[in-house]
Amino acid sequence: MNITIIDGQGGQLGAQLVRQIQEQLPGHALWAVGTNAAATAAMLKAGAKQAATGENPVLVACRHADVIIGPVGIVIADALLGEITPKMAMAVGQADAVRILIPMNKCDNLIAGVPNLNMSLLVADAVEKLRGVLSGCE
Repeated sequence: MNITIIDGQGGQLGAQLVRQIQEQLPGHALWAVGTNAAATAAMLKAGAKQAATGENPVLVACRHADVIIGPVGIVIADALLGEITPKMAMAVGQADAVRILIPMNKCDNLIAGVPNLNMSLLVADAVEKLRGVLSGCE
């Protein structure tokens, strides 16, 4: 199972996802893709073995992913303060993968009906959803 984590800005969400997935669901190919060097560095520091930065790595990773995880902004062009290009958003949206999108209510994208949870609770829920996807596929 190829799991792709996409994050931007400071990469703290991606770093938490990398740590939790490697601890709780080891044995799957995990690709970390940052929309900037800081996000990629944070995910590498968290233990990601495969990481890259920028638009083209997002496009390539989405072609190979079985599951894509990241903030909801990765499917919105110009989100994450402009870090998500239209090509990135399209690649994520059109990928033949399960998408686990984390509702980060920031950067002018507010998700109605979703309470403002702290990042740890959001990551825990995302990992639990990933666990369900993986158990359904194995």
